[in-house]
Amino acid sequence: MNSLKDEIKFLFSGQGMPYEKVCLMVAMVITVFLSVILNGNFSKDAKVAIIDLDNSAYTRELVNRIEASEYMKVTAVINTAMDPKMFFYQDRAAAVVYFPQGLEKDRYTGGATNIGVFYDNTNTAQTSNIKESLNEIVGLDNAAAQGDIGSTGDSIHGQLSLASRNLFNPQDSKDNGETLGFLFFFGSMFFTFATIGMIPRLRLSHQLEVILMDGTPWDLIVRILPYGACLLVSWVLGLAILRVWGDLSFSGSLLTFLFIQLFYIMVTGALSLFFGWTAANPGIASSRMILFIPGGFILGGMTGPTTFLAPWVVSVSHIFPLTWEFHFQRDIIARGAGLGDIAQTFGAFLVYMGIVAILFCLRFYVSRRDLIKARQAVN
Repeated sequence: MNSLKDEIKFLFSGQGMPYEKVCLMVAMVITVFLSVILNGNFSKDAKVAIIDLDNSAYTRELVNRIEASEYMKVTAVINTAMDPKMFFYQDRAAAVVYFPQGLEKDRYTGGATNIGVFYDNTNTAQTSNIKESLNEIVGLDNAAAQGDIGSTGDSIHGQLSLASRNLFNPQDSKDNGETLGFLFFFGSMFFTFATIGMIPRLRLSHQLEVILMDGTPWDLIVRILPYGACLLVSWVLGLAILRVWGDLSFSGSLLTFLFIQLFYIMVTGALSLFFGWTAANPGIASSRMILFIPGGFILGGMTGPTTFLAPWVVSVSHIFPLTWEFHFQRDIIARGAGLGDIAQTFGAFLVYMGIVAILFCLRFYVSRRDLIKARQAVN
């Protein structure tokens, strides 16, 4: 009983993780917050781009049918030949439909009529509803054509069919999906565990006061570099194992990917220090990892496709750094994009990084001001 009393006293003393608060917060987040965010289980208005080389009345009718589907939203109609992969960069499309030249003529002269469809298979679940809807459109079109009979009793329509191709992960490999997602998630999580208690540790050792009075925010940021180097080496090792031992498809440039990681590590490290700043000790700081790491894993497109989420949820998910990491992973590793192909996403990430830097600097200088006031009050 004495042991039990002693442990209960420690639990509520504030010297360790505030589990009595964390357990209630986790329960509320899972049952209320996530039930609202993850209420969709199908692709609603998934982005679809169309390459229409025929540009006929028939293909425009097909475009309208695709747009009318609750599962798809036509975001672009291009009348010139283009590489379908270009439409998938930065998650601009989940599928690309290809109407070949002469489609209308072949359709009404009984010739073979094939429509090409390219699917983004970086997440194997995100295109299931699109495939079902396109097959339904083709099936209804063929059924309606059976009523148009010529004078010889033969159909004057050719049978419409889909010629589909899964891009980026055609074999549905888990190494290109969930395994890769867990590599970045757990790497980010333990990097945060290693750095989030830094400010409380410096405060307990009285080093933080010296840095606040004589240093700059960079004196704190530079301390995360050794941890960031370890994280970078671990990710390269993990990718190498998946490539050699597994069946990872690394389509892009490793140097481009590593270049992006330098920015990701800095912003994640800054957020780690920011969230752990006010903790009384490193143990309490560790529990705050849940505030900004798991959200990106849940909403970033690795556990479930972003096409299942409402647009506002996709937008809000970008407050989590891991969401950006999964954007870069899909574009560079899976789709083979270069830095120019993801310039828009990278530019937005730099804006996000700037906001984090401003918040961190404000936290630093507010703490310096409070320290100065506290010293003046003592004197």
